Amino acid sequence: MKQTKRFYTDAVVAERQDGYVILLDGRPVKTLQRAVLNVLTQALANAIATEWREQGEHVERSAMPLTGLANSAIDRVGSNRGQLIDHILAFGRSDLVCYRASEPARLAERQKDVWDPLLQWAWTAHGLRLMADAGISYIEQPVDAIVRMQELVSSLGDFTLAALDLSASLTGSFVIALALVGFHITAEEAFAAAQLDEIFQAETWGSDAEAEAKRTRVLKELRAVERFAALTGERSEPAAS
Repeated sequence: MKQTKRFYTDAVVAERQDGYVILLDGRPVKTLQRAVLNVLTQALANAIATEWREQGEHVERSAMPLTGLANSAIDRVGSNRGQLIDHILAFGRSDLVCYRASEPARLAERQKDVWDPLLQWAWTAHGLRLMADAGISYIEQPVDAIVRMQELVSSLGDFTLAALDLSASLTGSFVIALALVGFHITAEEAFAAAQLDEIFQAETWGSDAEAEAKRTRVLKELRAVERFAALTGERSEPAAS
């Protein structure tokens, strides 16, 4: 990843009429598309400013997940909201938690124990009923479930939508991502649910350094998503039916 030499001394937060900005030696931080990085809460602005303060001789974008999510909310969601919603809904149409193993029995039971409560929560909390089955054949989800998913996602603010998009991409699951940004589960629980099959395989056959490194990265990013959603000031829980 291309590095940028640090070009500022300090990062501070300034309040504006429409929110908070981060100033680097008096100049506002801008997104990759050159928009001012403006956030709704002082708490999120302070956290982003801390990321900038903690940079060393070079600015490591990969070490600033909150900045990255704010960038995504402003640049990607603001101008491509419909496209982003479609991207998120794709995970719901083929949700990880809906595709079950028939064997080995221990894996099938573990999937049932972890994933069934998430599907039940989606139904009782949001009126979203998704079908689950064993096998690899594509499951055609009911039309009313697709419509309900779209209603839920469309009700979210841009910053929470960015968090939902990243968490769905990391987990392969609309339901897990929805539960995470709605604070029904923690980042660790989202990780365990999303990585259930991989963790089972590692327990059975052993793991390797590359797979462990990938899992470590996923958990780290999910923790950033959880923190970002909590700091946005938006209503992270989608509208109830």
